[in-house]
Amino acid sequence: MGSVFSALQWLVSPHIGSLSDKYGRKRILLITMIGNILSALVWIQSSSFASYMLSRVIGGLSEGNVQLAIAILSDITTAANRSKALAHVGIAFAICFCIGPPIGAYFASRPLPSMTLGSFELNVYATPALLTLVLLVLETVFLIVALPETRGKRAQVPASEKKAEANGHTNGHANGHANGNGVAKKAETNGKASGSAPPAPKYTVEQRLNLLGILRNLHFLFLGIFSGVEFTLTFLTFDLFDWDNKQNGALIGSIGIVSALLQGGYVRRAMSKTGEGKMARRGASACALGLVLLALVPPSIARQRTLAVALLRAAAVCMAFTSATVVNALTAYASLQCDDGGVDADTGKVREEHPELAKGKALGRFRSSGQLGRAIGPLLACASYWTFGPAITYAISAGAMMVLSSTMKKIASRRPT
Repeated sequence: MGSVFSALQWLVSPHIGSLSDKYGRKRILLITMIGNILSALVWIQSSSFASYMLSRVIGGLSEGNVQLAIAILSDITTAANRSKALAHVGIAFAICFCIGPPIGAYFASRPLPSMTLGSFELNVYATPALLTLVLLVLETVFLIVALPETRGKRAQVPASEKKAEANGHTNGHANGHANGNGVAKKAETNGKASGSAPPAPKYTVEQRLNLLGILRNLHFLFLGIFSGVEFTLTFLTFDLFDWDNKQNGALIGSIGIVSALLQGGYVRRAMSKTGEGKMARRGASACALGLVLLALVPPSIARQRTLAVALLRAAAVCMAFTSATVVNALTAYASLQCDDGGVDADTGKVREEHPELAKGKALGRFRSSGQLGRAIGPLLACASYWTFGPAITYAISAGAMMVLSSTMKKIASRRPT
């Protein structure tokens, strides 16, 4: 079911992004919200697997709020504060990841007094579906009233950045972010040594398109591996520790809480200093370590259960760090390669946006690649888990993540030519 939803996202995300470039972020976002509301309505009365699948198909084809939120934030932020702003999306995800499932489980255990509503037959989970519908309607009303259109708007550059630009430092700083590394610091150091700070060279359109392709591939491969781990983790705890839903929920919830705290504290502040590429690589390395620990859990439990639980919890901390860093960093990195539009500072003319670098389309394609990974990863991980066992599955995944982390070295140290 989850793979179907992600596969539909893979198909539709680029088109949603392109439409938002043409017709505006707000208009397309409201249309996708209508689709989500329709999905909830079908879910309320779905009393068969086919009707429930229909609701998920409608929802998968309508899910555009995440990528459009990222595009909106990219419209109104500068290169210097882009990563910090996008971290709020990850924080919101982590918080909802913690509180959403318990709320749904609570209301699912309290069915409506009457399981029919007029001519509609309600399913046993109609209460959480109704709650979802109410929240979606409220969100849609809020967006209509409060959300401005951001397409084509240019972020206000803070006075401090304008001053830096006057001194010749801004290009080094902005390109430091665009390159996902510490170019800014290097440019500033060179400037102090020579008495001036020459602008750092910028990426050409071809270089940015090539880099976006690399980032899409990394996004696909990372989420393919990571989502497989997420999907099979509860299999591991049930098979080896005989944990119930409450214990599994506590484990998953703790990962979400730690991830939210890391994003709100460490990641939001550190990414602008370390660079998006380096932060993504750190997260991938942490994931590889977590997978190694998970691979050690099955052989450890036969000798010492306490050690096996400790390994599991240590792996969960690694997964939380990974969840807080990699996707956020790659998304910010991809966003910084998109065209800003606006006025060229050198010529005073309006810059023409490259169609492949328009934020909506470029970020839609980026998200699409990740959703394809989410569609394929769980299927492969489950097949491996039940065929070869958890130890081999996590060991193979750890090796793949190590290779991926090594590949990320290219974007962590990339320099424009």
